[in-house]
Amino acid sequence: MRKNQDLAEVESDKATLSITAPESGKIQISVAAGSTVKVNAIACKIDTSVEVPEEEEEDGAEDSEKEEVTDSQGKGTEKKAGAEQAAAEKSAKDKPADKDTSSPLKTTPLARSKMAAEQLSADEVLKGLKKLSSREVDTILDMRQNGDWSGSATQGTEASREQARKPMSNLRKQLSKRLVQVKNETAMLTTFNEVDMSALMDLRKKHQEAFVKKYGFKIGLISFFLKASAQALLHRPMVNSMLDGDDIITPNYVDISVAMQSPKGLMVPVIRDVHSRSLAQIEEAMQTMATKVRSGKVSLEEMTGGTFTLTNGGVFGSMMSTPLINPPQSAIIGMHNIVDRPVAINGQVEIRPMMYIALSYDHRIIDGKDSVGFLVDVKKAIENPVSLVFGGQNPEEMLLGL
Repeated sequence: MRKNQDLAEVESDKATLSITAPESGKIQISVAAGSTVKVNAIACKIDTSVEVPEEEEEDGAEDSEKEEVTDSQGKGTEKKAGAEQAAAEKSAKDKPADKDTSSPLKTTPLARSKMAAEQLSADEVLKGLKKLSSREVDTILDMRQNGDWSGSATQGTEASREQARKPMSNLRKQLSKRLVQVKNETAMLTTFNEVDMSALMDLRKKHQEAFVKKYGFKIGLISFFLKASAQALLHRPMVNSMLDGDDIITPNYVDISVAMQSPKGLMVPVIRDVHSRSLAQIEEAMQTMATKVRSGKVSLEEMTGGTFTLTNGGVFGSMMSTPLINPPQSAIIGMHNIVDRPVAINGQVEIRPMMYIALSYDHRIIDGKDSVGFLVDVKKAIENPVSLVFGGQNPEEMLLGL
């Protein structure tokens, strides 16, 4: 090794580092490979009595200079080989970098343009990189285990700035028009409340196995909110109403549209007569509609005629939102994710699973009293799910005739 120029690499289970040799000579390792070396112990020495030729390269690399040929025939041969090598190098430089197929390495458009400007091939770039150490290998292994490495790109690759363009689908065009119509033609407001989900979640957990055994499918949270909303709409019919010109139409039934995500976009199939269905019947209708939406077999008739809408952003992690009204309806309720939060219960702080609920409504026909009262009715029904059997009323109050 040459003094203050060549480096020795020392690798351990903690770190890998390079050390500059203080003197020229030959390294003599005094410990066995894989053995444990104490701190401050001598692991190797430099034998300064051994002369190292200046032409010798690090790690025993081959001499880059060719031996001089003394005879005339050798000189001619070397001169001819040098001319051929120069021609090959010139041809390689003239070849565009983005058409270099000799390397399997994938390159970005920006990298290809830089390589072409500097007349570099992918192999030349790779030759200029440092050698791999155990740290790079460990990094790739960690990325593979964490699912962050696809094997098609290397760490530090520049992000692509390419753009993709595709026409908007007819479904999304119509949805966009209706959403803009809602913002421009309604006096939309949103009111919020929060629901303690403890009683409902305990009820489902307690009876879920028996429910599945009888009906063949699980009961979800949305079915309870549909039933609670239907009963609240019967008590507050203005929330179930809609405008038709200067007239207010108030149906005596409850057909609730449920927002569902499909491969083609958002769809809102309608669950008919929710007010007169049992929870099992509501859940079965939900399962049927969800299957049709996922397969793209839901009909236009099955998505029209709703009097109210329910949307659940909680499945995507939404904590709170202001859902947009689904015209010509006048109101929509939004469910959100369930989060454990501290709440005051009988003067004591407890951790309960809480959900924010929102009601967006058209203030032209729905007053604040009805909108806030509707959410309160839904909150009471969910926090006391047994009351859904009695039309949303308290069973004890009904028993006492109150």
